[in-house]
Amino acid sequence: MDLQRAWLARGPLAWLLWPVSLLFGAIATVRRWLYRIGVLGTERVGVPVLIVGNVIAGGSGKTPVVLALVRYLRARGVEVGVISRGYGRKTNDCREVLPGADPRDVGDEAALTHRLTGVPVFVAGKRIEAARALLQRYPRTGLIVSDDGLQHLALARDIEICVFDDRGTGNGWLLPAGPLREHWPRRCDLVLHTGARPAFAEGYRAQRTLADYALRNDGSRIPLAELARQRVIALAAIAKPEAFFEMLRTRGIQPERCEPLPDHYDFDGWNRPPGETHRLVCTEKDAVKLWRIAPDALAVPLVFTPEPAFFIALDAKLSSVDGHQVA
Repeated sequence: MDLQRAWLARGPLAWLLWPVSLLFGAIATVRRWLYRIGVLGTERVGVPVLIVGNVIAGGSGKTPVVLALVRYLRARGVEVGVISRGYGRKTNDCREVLPGADPRDVGDEAALTHRLTGVPVFVAGKRIEAARALLQRYPRTGLIVSDDGLQHLALARDIEICVFDDRGTGNGWLLPAGPLREHWPRRCDLVLHTGARPAFAEGYRAQRTLADYALRNDGSRIPLAELARQRVIALAAIAKPEAFFEMLRTRGIQPERCEPLPDHYDFDGWNRPPGETHRLVCTEKDAVKLWRIAPDALAVPLVFTPEPAFFIALDAKLSSVDGHQVA
């Protein structure tokens, strides 16, 4: 995409849009100032809130971070709930993500989070509404993780984790001349890089690999090595589909066709070519939607592992948050 490429350098298109970015930056600055002085209200919900977000437009790997955090916190005995906008859904109400929920109603990432963790997950256009509803339904919740929402200042937060991929801050300019939603650097508690080649040194790193197996619709597994001997079509409707295709190749799987699709694609208009009998392989995020029309598709899980130092730093932040002792 021309705009995505323009965001990586300060070329002609970026310079053309630069005056508009000044207006965007002024509006963002005034908005943040209005929250700071109390003209716009910020609400606390009674339990610690951990925001996983980014300052750049587009996917940077926030949901794998959320999943890793939920698993880590649950292993420590913390009752965790997750809130999200439910990006890409066709509804706009506040609702709980229930088992078997249609991703078109709750969003693919929220559906995947509930499927993989089993923790309470609520979606709403305003995350403060999702947080209130979650706590009303699950009052024993001890901590809320927000998937995205760094700029949703109406919800008070105790810890902010800013996620970057290999793009870093791109050309360093605000939207629409660059990828930044707000100026960087800004204050945040932890920085985590989800890519293979972080664009700058600050922060912690995470390793991304594919699992040794693929999942069928019923939850059963097939060894990934077995797919290397089969004719495979790879699909990916994520921010950077080529990254998934390359990870398959590094595991010995050579798809006969790779089909990149728009991020959060709902597959409503997708059809398998007539007579094609190749194995369909996709990401877990895609599978929660694709299984509805192609139940024989296989989902290859992503194994996302932040470095140990990240969790040590997180524990230090969580040790005492506004008087709430997190176990």
